[in-house]
Amino acid sequence: MVLQSFQVDAFTDRIFSGNPAVVVMLEEKLPDSVLRKIAQENYVPETAFILPDGNNYSLRWFTPDMEMDLCGHATLASAHVLFTWYKYKEEEILFNTASGQIAVKKDGDMISMDFPLREAIKSPLPEEIYDSLNIKPLEIYKARDYLLVYARQEEIEMIEIERSVFDEINIDPGGVIVTAPGKECDFVSRYFTPQATIHEDPVTGSAHCTLAPYWAKRLKKDSLKARQLSKRGGAITCIMEEERVLIKGSAVIFSKSELYL
Repeated sequence: MVLQSFQVDAFTDRIFSGNPAVVVMLEEKLPDSVLRKIAQENYVPETAFILPDGNNYSLRWFTPDMEMDLCGHATLASAHVLFTWYKYKEEEILFNTASGQIAVKKDGDMISMDFPLREAIKSPLPEEIYDSLNIKPLEIYKARDYLLVYARQEEIEMIEIERSVFDEINIDPGGVIVTAPGKECDFVSRYFTPQATIHEDPVTGSAHCTLAPYWAKRLKKDSLKARQLSKRGGAITCIMEEERVLIKGSAVIFSKSELYL
């Protein structure tokens, strides 16, 4: 079996930045064990697997460690491959996923993804996470991920995490988002995952399902510009709608290859 595979940099318009994802075009269902091995072999933050499903597509996302229930940058990468390489002609792509149906559309030079809101509520922070942070947060919230709010962008840039403490946590905390007002955008963030092979995610679309409603309420605006301040960095636009958030970004194909299974 020969499968087509693409490496795509998402939430950026130039290679070597944004968040890399590999998009694998399936022709039939493969065992989960094989999908995990492919993701481990790729060793990027997420590998997306696309399979035609009637008039729609089935979409699944795997890190090198596990299957995810939602991933923004690999969804963006998948849509970009379908729109640009495969010349998908319809205005909208519908992906059937573990988080329900996700509608994706072209929006000028960007791609717009219709994602569920994941509004966070005030929460205590596990000791292991709190103790691992060199700078302590002002506010703590929790949805799927912990949301830690800081006063200034400089603090987000300077945050360091002591992994020997961070990784001691014995529950599944999701990820840890750190965020603050931005200097040249509405807000900035970074994203970390305990016990993960890839500790800091370069640009995390799904985190903005939680970031967008927090900042929309705080800034009293429905359209938000954001940047994720990892070393690679990336730009995201969020548009609030009822119970949903439109997450917009650009992507660029870095490479195309074939997988021999």
